Amino acid sequence: MRLATEADLAVAIGRSDVVVAVVGAALEPGSGGVEVVRRLRLAAPDLGIVLLVTHGSEALAVAAFRAGVNDYLSEPCLDREFIDAIDRCWQGVRLAASGSSDAKRPHTMIGNSEAIRAVRGYLDRVARSDTSVLITGETGVGKELVADHIHSASARHRRPYVAINCAAIPESLLESELFGFERGAFTGADVGRDGLLKSADGGTIFLDEVGDMCLPAQAKILRALEAKEVHRLGGRRGVPVDMRVIAATNQDLERLTSEGKFRPDLFYRLNVARVHVPPLRERKDDLMPLLDFYVKQFNRVFRRHVEGFTPEALDCLHRHSWPGNIRELKNLVEAIYVNLNGHRITYVDLPEPFRQQLERAETMSHDEREMLVSALFATNWNKSRAAQELRWSRMTLYRKIAKYHVSGEPQRRKIP
Repeated sequence: MRLATEADLAVAIGRSDVVVAVVGAALEPGSGGVEVVRRLRLAAPDLGIVLLVTHGSEALAVAAFRAGVNDYLSEPCLDREFIDAIDRCWQGVRLAASGSSDAKRPHTMIGNSEAIRAVRGYLDRVARSDTSVLITGETGVGKELVADHIHSASARHRRPYVAINCAAIPESLLESELFGFERGAFTGADVGRDGLLKSADGGTIFLDEVGDMCLPAQAKILRALEAKEVHRLGGRRGVPVDMRVIAATNQDLERLTSEGKFRPDLFYRLNVARVHVPPLRERKDDLMPLLDFYVKQFNRVFRRHVEGFTPEALDCLHRHSWPGNIRELKNLVEAIYVNLNGHRITYVDLPEPFRQQLERAETMSHDEREMLVSALFATNWNKSRAAQELRWSRMTLYRKIAKYHVSGEPQRRKIP
């Protein structure tokens, strides 16, 4: 095998029959191999790129993916690993060229806001690679759907997709559930069984709520990911496993790492490609497409012919801050259908608890605005003193001024 040179770079760019390029890199993230990847990706956006390094590191893996690599291997690697990497890369290029017509494309990021368009574009690039992915975002934004989309649009889409809720498995059952066990490993183990990690062999493992995983479990997961093998409970030899890792969390893993509650080595292993799903309150432009989607969905479920929402009802939905994000929105629409009589959803069709919550929030907002305006006038529009009076930080004061559209700072008289 010969590593790519400048001549290979010119060939890959100039020839249409080159599908996959293998590039060699030195030790540092800023070295020539990563730069070759970056130039290849700029010149040939559809080219499959595998980076082969003599000594891998987390920093190099992150730099390589951000430069546009599809897969990443460290030498020495097994022939089987190298062949599988080339095959996955080729499959990804083929799927992209065919529009992924034979892959399942779930509805994940509905909407046309600028934030969602950026996420969708990034997801397509992530799906074509085979690197680890960390999905972040608040509860209810749809992180699990994003993970499913990445797998379904990847070269592994015909292989297993196994989702694990890391917060739901008791620590006492963790080892047997994740890694499996041999016959006779403990009382009642009459037959051996593969664990969840082995069942994802060749496909994708999704670690949901990974921030809730206990430290002992983190160490065992990391060992399996690094060695690419699992050790069954009671077994003496490791069992090889090939899987792509996608993790999701609603927690701040950087903060948990600094507090010693999350292993930094596992964080670096997962945080190669990062996808942040914005909350619904930051993309209100997507509210209408989402409502249309769920109206059509529940029309089928309830066998109804609801046409949509009245302007008054829509105005209320736009004023809501949606702390539960898309999950809250979906549940609200479903609750509306349970009691709905007409063909249009009006304000009175909104569930009473929702209407009461909205009215309380608006009352609190009005009171808060009055406090803000009073403090500003009492301090002659001195924002530092007003923030002190309200016991807010200056940044909080500025955010509230923008939120409530407070203006009208008095003009100071000029002394002639």
